Amino acid sequence: MAEGGFLIYTDGACSGNPGPGGWAAVVQGPDGSVRELGGAQAQTTNNRMELSAAIEALRFLAGRAGRADIFTDSTYLIAGITRWLRLWKRKGWRRADGAETLNRDLWQELDDLASRREGGVTWNYVRGHNGHPGNSRCDEIAVAFSRGKPPSLYRGPSSGYSVDMTPPSPEPLPAAAKGPQAAGRPAGPKRAGWYLSLLDGKLERHQLWAECQARVHGRPALFKKVVSPEEEADILRKWGLK
Repeated sequence: MAEGGFLIYTDGACSGNPGPGGWAAVVQGPDGSVRELGGAQAQTTNNRMELSAAIEALRFLAGRAGRADIFTDSTYLIAGITRWLRLWKRKGWRRADGAETLNRDLWQELDDLASRREGGVTWNYVRGHNGHPGNSRCDEIAVAFSRGKPPSLYRGPSSGYSVDMTPPSPEPLPAAAKGPQAAGRPAGPKRAGWYLSLLDGKLERHQLWAECQARVHGRPALFKKVVSPEEEADILRKWGLK
């Protein structure tokens, strides 16, 4: 972490997707103070909670200069803010397949907060459920809020905080989060393929599994990965579509 900066862990959770959700952030300041943050939303998705956690952390730092080093286990958040965002904006908030960008309201708010941050923001991936104390504590807080059982949130010096805030070594994003969406191009059918989802009679195409999963998880939807136009046509026929 840069001298004079803020170390932040964030996480989101959802009891069902969609369903009741919770978000969490743990912020350590350059003065050694620690502040746990958390909140809940009655009906939401896991991805919205991941975005909300980062938004609320940056809101908390409003008016306090210094670089913010954010650690998250959300590949959706990391890939979105570092790779996809500029392309969505360039395309009028449309994805590579032409569909409207999901969670546009939160992405716009996060982009505004990050771009105005005095000292800047760095985005770091940490593998979830891998035993890292800061990430694990955020998970505990977010899950508790999603279940309607808000925990006690710490506010005080790091010397009295029971969680080790030492930042982990940087990790690369999983390969699945570096797909052709980052370049704004559809996947080549002979290389990576793409995903189809059918929900409430509406068909969508996704370049990344994370986008498809966000749409169909916990909902009565059909979804399938295809690797060629011929395979797509066959699947659509099976689903009763032309």
